[in-house]
Amino acid sequence: MDWFPLWNSLRIAAISTVVIFITGIFAAWRIAKLPRFLKGLMDVILTLPLVLPPTVVGFFLLKLFGPYSAIGGFLIKSANIRLVMNWYSAIFASVVVAFPLMYRTARGAFESFDPTLRFAGQTLGIPNWKIFWKIVLPTCKQGILAGTVLAFARALGEYGATSMISGYTPGRTATISTTVYHLWRTGDDAQAYLWVLINVLISFVVLLTINYLESRQSPNQSAQELER
Repeated sequence: MDWFPLWNSLRIAAISTVVIFITGIFAAWRIAKLPRFLKGLMDVILTLPLVLPPTVVGFFLLKLFGPYSAIGGFLIKSANIRLVMNWYSAIFASVVVAFPLMYRTARGAFESFDPTLRFAGQTLGIPNWKIFWKIVLPTCKQGILAGTVLAFARALGEYGATSMISGYTPGRTATISTTVYHLWRTGDDAQAYLWVLINVLISFVVLLTINYLESRQSPNQSAQELER
């Protein structure tokens, strides 16, 4: 049995989650402090991929990174780098599609953060960056952790945009989702069921992990961090 789709899906999901984690937290923290109108406008823009059909997202990505686009054409001519129909092309699709889950969850966590903790830290002379890392993030850990896991699970199961920008090539670009579709299309239901089971098991383990980590959250953690 060829295990490449599993390995490829995991590395795509892992890399995508790292990118989403950093950009999602940064965007959520900045936008949560914007005026109401600007916050609403940015919400619409950043959440749009969540409601658009994945094939539409894939279409836009092809127009942005394809060989006839400004970015894709420049990279092909200058460095012979092709951004589509490679395994890493799926990272672009996964990041765009899964980013709204991380952003919305993290922003909700930041908005529920008690600002008096931040004010208390500033009164004590703690720098803002340290308040963010030592007080805000630990206090909002549950929401951020939930968003990270949701983003990973979404990236792992992404199909529509991935199939358009990365395609399906065994041993090169195949993921679990594209492999399931290919096996179903060719009538190999037994192998398709196997990959479906693998995907379900991974998702089940991921959700169990987040539930376990959330159960270990200490309710007094933010107060302890502030005292430090």
